[in-house]
Amino acid sequence: MTGTAPMVIRIKKGTDGRVSLSCNRADGTTTWQRQEGAQANFFPRHDLTHYAVEVVLGQRRGFYGLVATGWDLSDFGTPWPRGKLPKDANLVEMIVGFFDRERASGEMGTAEELNAHLATYCEENELAALEKFTGDDLSRVRQKRGELFAQWESVRSGDALELLFDPAALAPSVGG
Repeated sequence: MTGTAPMVIRIKKGTDGRVSLSCNRADGTTTWQRQEGAQANFFPRHDLTHYAVEVVLGQRRGFYGLVATGWDLSDFGTPWPRGKLPKDANLVEMIVGFFDRERASGEMGTAEELNAHLATYCEENELAALEKFTGDDLSRVRQKRGELFAQWESVRSGDALELLFDPAALAPSVGG
């Protein structure tokens, strides 16, 4: 991050059912996107899961970490203007996907399952092995995510949820 101020993340509930995400970086630049329909239902919780994972587990190279360093929201996805996600950022996507699958299925995964999945990815992509996540790590993410979901549910149409993200202030991460 180029500045000393944290990035401001703003997720707004439109009065028409649309949702918008904006990120105001420390250097004064902003990136934003709007979602509608099924995406407006999925992405706020996915983005809040990213926030919980990145903050609780100290993952500086995830979605919000990349945005804080200058990636635009339009850089994520086809046609991948910046190229594909860095391999270490994909690790964060895999962790977030683990929690998204839990939310969709209602079945809690275990630290052992997550660690095995991440270890295979690291081996296949010649990345250093991660420290192992514990059941307590997963519980802390689930708790933070639950708090964020409750905050999101309480946001009225036309209003927004604002969060601060400062990669420099994150505790040393497990595995990254």
